[in-house]
Amino acid sequence: MSDTLRDQLLGLGFKPAPKPERPERGNDPKRGGPGRRDGKPAQGARADARGPAGKPAQHRNDPRRGAGAKPAAHKPAQPGQPGQGRPRSREDIDLAKAYAIRAQREKDERIAAEQAKQEEARLRREARAKLAELVKDQTLNVADADIARHFPYGGKIKRIYVTSDQLKALNAGELGVLQMDGRYLLVSAQMLAQAEALFPPAVALKIDPNAPAQDDPYADPQYQVPDDLVW
Repeated sequence: MSDTLRDQLLGLGFKPAPKPERPERGNDPKRGGPGRRDGKPAQGARADARGPAGKPAQHRNDPRRGAGAKPAAHKPAQPGQPGQGRPRSREDIDLAKAYAIRAQREKDERIAAEQAKQEEARLRREARAKLAELVKDQTLNVADADIARHFPYGGKIKRIYVTSDQLKALNAGELGVLQMDGRYLLVSAQMLAQAEALFPPAVALKIDPNAPAQDDPYADPQYQVPDDLVW
């Protein structure tokens, strides 16, 4: 009966309702996208949606990431890369070289000065040791001498006790005085000359017999000078 009614309607000019188009295989939204009827994406589509080693691809503008998502780490700028800071100019390089050269020169000068100082100290020690060996058992000091002979040495007035005969010989230039380890030693003029050639700073008193008497006011034993007087 339904067919008769359908035929009657067709005869009256009614057109049958169009059948819905069947979606193409692989594009059915009810089946979850292309490739699989069970609604799961195909293997190729899954690979496209994931990054290397099976990790999800990172999308910069993905709204699902939210406002609290951390941005990608910023790498520090490397010198010499374009747009990563001003490159060093020729003037900067020359200035840095000049500073380096000056610093090295100053360092070399300090090292040289320290080496010279150490060498001078070594020579002084050796000279003192030789002088001590030279004047060993050659001093003329008398234990009971009671005449003080004053003389300037090291910016101060020093004295040595001599006998009357030694005083005359000392003022005549026949004797001299050496300073050794804080002691003043009376020696002959010949020994004084050898000591002066070996270590001049050790000579404390050397009289020139040809010099006028007024050039040495301390030649007179009556001339008394305080021991603590500083010139």
